[in-house]
Amino acid sequence: MTPPRRIVSLAPAATATLDALGVADRLAGVTSHHRGDIDAAVLGGWLDPDLDRVDALDPDLVCTSDALQSDVRDAIRDRGIRVHDVDATTLPEAIEGFAALGAAVGESEAGERLAARSRERLDRVRARATDDAPTVYCEEWADPPMAAGNWVPEVVAAAGGEYPFVDPGDRSRAVSKATVEAADPDHVVLHLCGQGTDVDPATVTERGWDIDAAVHVVDDALLNQPSPNLLDGAKRLADLFE
Repeated sequence: MTPPRRIVSLAPAATATLDALGVADRLAGVTSHHRGDIDAAVLGGWLDPDLDRVDALDPDLVCTSDALQSDVRDAIRDRGIRVHDVDATTLPEAIEGFAALGAAVGESEAGERLAARSRERLDRVRARATDDAPTVYCEEWADPPMAAGNWVPEVVAAAGGEYPFVDPGDRSRAVSKATVEAADPDHVVLHLCGQGTDVDPATVTERGWDIDAAVHVVDDALLNQPSPNLLDGAKRLADLFE
């Protein structure tokens, strides 16, 4: 199959991975959620892209990600456009997805190298962990408060923390004041979806929860998308936990 030359990425994770693979110059369109200097048409949000504009760009490949995009994925396929969809829910699946996307764009070797480097980086982060593991609460949505799921529990574990709120691979879930207080976290990590680092720690400190934890704001792009950014996120957490 001829490698695609005109790619539309409707998932920030795919955009970041394509950039890491060195093929960002093939991107014809991205969503409004992308932060960066890629020169491509902006096609709307990742859950509500303008499909007529996607069609008009005449892409060879459209990239989607996450079960929440299943309707978007199916609608694009119904238009006869090739779609590469990744629905990673765990950290190993996310890393395997780098190789799969590399293969989809005709860069299999680059994809395998990226996955291998990512595993090596994860091993280096894990090597820093100590026996004194702090309890960590990661929040990806504030109203209602939601404990992050999917790959985040594994990223926390790799960084040396314990995460009693969601099992790896499970979706993020709403948590109660009583649940968080009972866990008595040492660290609270705020990585609210779509907020970058523009989050006030008072989101938690003035919530009325009886906890004595260090509160950290982390760029949501480092934890919320199954892209190579997760490895930066793991290192960032390990730095915070030291």
